[in-house]
Amino acid sequence: MQVTETLNEGLKRGYAITVTADELDAKVNEKLAEAQPEVEMKGFRKGKVPMPLLKKQFGQRILGESMQEAIDGAMSKHFEDSGDRPALQPQVKMTNEDWKEGDDVQVEMTYEALPDVPEVDLASIEVEKLVAKADDASVDEALASLAETAQDFKARKKGSKAKDGDQVVIDFVGKVDGEAFEGGAADDYPLVLGSNSFIPGFEEQLVGVKVDEEKAVEVTFPEEYGAENLAGKAAVFDVTVKEVKEPVAAEIDDEMAKKFGAEDLDGLKGQIRERLEAEYAGAARAVMKRGILDKLDDLVSFDLPPTLVDAEAKQIAHQLWHEENPDVEGHDHPEIEPDEEHTKLAERRVRLGLLLAELGQKAEVEVTDAEMTQAIMAQARQYPGQERQFFDFVRENPQMQQQMRAPIFEDKVIDHIAGQAKVTEKEVSKEELQKAVEDLDEE
Repeated sequence: MQVTETLNEGLKRGYAITVTADELDAKVNEKLAEAQPEVEMKGFRKGKVPMPLLKKQFGQRILGESMQEAIDGAMSKHFEDSGDRPALQPQVKMTNEDWKEGDDVQVEMTYEALPDVPEVDLASIEVEKLVAKADDASVDEALASLAETAQDFKARKKGSKAKDGDQVVIDFVGKVDGEAFEGGAADDYPLVLGSNSFIPGFEEQLVGVKVDEEKAVEVTFPEEYGAENLAGKAAVFDVTVKEVKEPVAAEIDDEMAKKFGAEDLDGLKGQIRERLEAEYAGAARAVMKRGILDKLDDLVSFDLPPTLVDAEAKQIAHQLWHEENPDVEGHDHPEIEPDEEHTKLAERRVRLGLLLAELGQKAEVEVTDAEMTQAIMAQARQYPGQERQFFDFVRENPQMQQQMRAPIFEDKVIDHIAGQAKVTEKEVSKEELQKAVEDLDEE
């Protein structure tokens, strides 16, 4: 087997690989010899089929396997000997397309090698970590917001008309073709107008009703309605309005706190303070992470694989185009060509990605099974009732696993860097922290 270098420009590499006919024939014979003891053929005892007959029967199929294994072996040995790591899957093509049995196999392999990443003195990195505390005003603001979500309803003045968002207490009987149907009646039913909890068109017709008013509400059941006997049918609901109530925020007291799982109001305030400070810590970490990445970007410079940069630039351009054109959901649009800004951002991302990967590898950073399971569970919650299907999808999809593993790995490497760097804490207000986060989006 011969491997000859044909290209060495920057990170681009090219090699001509020749597998001789004798090497290929020897590999075929080796495979046939391994299989011979188990082969049965009419007229011969098991394991006694002559080699020439085996070769005639199975040679062509084994020839293809042997050719692929020989090429794969040559590539593996090349990467082991050279130390090269391809940025993407190498491109391999057979150059003697008129090949026939008995000829040497000639293959061309091209790829872009990952660059050597320079050493970085992490202890030389200085970064600021913002620290914000949840003050009483922020806690009170969050409490007021909770009170609105835990709203109660109080009766409007007699004769008031129901508005969207009000609660009406009603008796109703639904009829199709003049006949009442099962499940279509209730007494003292509290319905919030605008909640869309009833058939489309039902709640809108009750806006403006008063206490003691009777109203015939005409609706049509949706075609996909669960009960087949009602799907697509026109119906009339005879409604009697018994109460009209307006929404009011809940009283901020121990009773409200118990609705949110706290023992009393002080307990709820403590929970809110912890939640706010956890949010602040997450925001501060995002700011610190950007600071670390900016420092690293200033510290290192090395050649980048053009294909990785091009692919990243196209992805950035495509993503930004969709953000600017939210009405286009699919990919049926003209090809998006990246501009200079897209390429510049792509170079930063590729450079930092390669650097973080190198730092993580040297620090032996790993994503544990428990961390992956936690990440999958968190994402599965976005698909209520389909959690198991999502788990199965991720388990059977290596690319999806890598997409979920990458950000976890990156965060762990950032933690490793922060542990080596000089980190100075700076106490700031909530507003100052928010401004720092907003500045991240503008860069």
